[in-house]
Amino acid sequence: MIIMDTIHSQVDLIREVFHYQSRFEGSTMVFKIDYPVTEDPGFPGLVKDLALLAKTGFKVIIVPGVKENIDAVFKQHDITSAFASNLDNPVRVTTSQSISYVEMAAFNVASRFMTFLSGSRVDALIGNFVRARGLGVINGVDTEHTGTVDKIYVDSLTRVLNLGMVPILPCIGWSPSGKPYNVPSDEIALAVSKALGAVKLFIVTAKNGMNVERLTPQETESLLNSNSTDFKRELKLALKASQIGIHRVHIIDGREEGAVLKELFSNLGVGTMIYTDEYDSIRDLHSRDLPDILRLMEPLMQNGILVRRTPEQIQEKKADYSVLVIDGAIRACGALHDWGEGQGEIAAVATDPQYSDMGLGRQIVNYFVEKARKIKKHRVFVLTTQTQDWFEAIGFKETTVESLPEKKRKVYDQNRKSKIYALEL
Repeated sequence: MIIMDTIHSQVDLIREVFHYQSRFEGSTMVFKIDYPVTEDPGFPGLVKDLALLAKTGFKVIIVPGVKENIDAVFKQHDITSAFASNLDNPVRVTTSQSISYVEMAAFNVASRFMTFLSGSRVDALIGNFVRARGLGVINGVDTEHTGTVDKIYVDSLTRVLNLGMVPILPCIGWSPSGKPYNVPSDEIALAVSKALGAVKLFIVTAKNGMNVERLTPQETESLLNSNSTDFKRELKLALKASQIGIHRVHIIDGREEGAVLKELFSNLGVGTMIYTDEYDSIRDLHSRDLPDILRLMEPLMQNGILVRRTPEQIQEKKADYSVLVIDGAIRACGALHDWGEGQGEIAAVATDPQYSDMGLGRQIVNYFVEKARKIKKHRVFVLTTQTQDWFEAIGFKETTVESLPEKKRKVYDQNRKSKIYALEL
């Protein structure tokens, strides 16, 4: 029995991997990797995983953090750093004497990535993909060779990515005349993510996780304002990324074995995901929506796929229902019923068959799963007579009537003999 459970678990994992592989293959992902991660013994394994992504069709861009290495190089050469105050973000002044040492530190770190990528037989390129301009004088202090991103050379990066190569962007940008500038790696990561329309930005740290799986931008902002986190820089970067249109930002501990792959290819992941609400089109049910959702549900009720519900029954439980709207029209619906004992039932899921290729059923089920998590449910379940394969495909597992909350067991229809599938949260 233990062996069979293990096999099923492995198969489920493989399914998840294929699902995410097909969903994101060919997509651009940016990895901002903090310098302390490169000093960890697990660093070669991390780069090997990034190489694996590049080999299997993902477009990988690496932006190495270098701050601590600049500090070390400056200390080694008796260079004192001065800082200009720029609101709450001090800016390192990079003088004409120190810029060469910044370049030394930056390209040293970039070369580490190049070395391990080469060991995995993945071509990489450290290039001048960033055009920069000087920050100038801040509060009376000339920042000299400290700069900001002026432009990302998208065409050059795209050509490199289309060749299956991994571009590495050090914290150096150049002016049109060739003048080098020290540009913050976080800023470069944001700029390149926006310019190339990255689907994900990974912020890879050397810190233990936040113990928070998911955050909306609003929740991220609240957490920052609460001053109760050690991840202020990472969360600020994630929030900025969300605000410029990056829909998924992941903060992970790069020292953990396989952290990138676990976060990318599994539902639960190992880090914290900041996501812009993909469910903007899903809202609570209004009374005026009843005719529309009954229209969606009627064919399924006639075929016995859904239990028949009257308008009065739906109205009575209206607070449990939500609808998915596209271009002002309701195209899917469903409900999350609370049965106590930490369990919720996802029910009455119906979609417009004209939109069957858009995955609306999966979207609304995922919405209820997230809603259940937020209200601290540990489990969601469904009762089905004809759609068990579909629920299995999205991660639900068959269970028994005895596993249902007592209130639900009492009203379970023995004649209908619905199968029960559950998802542990």
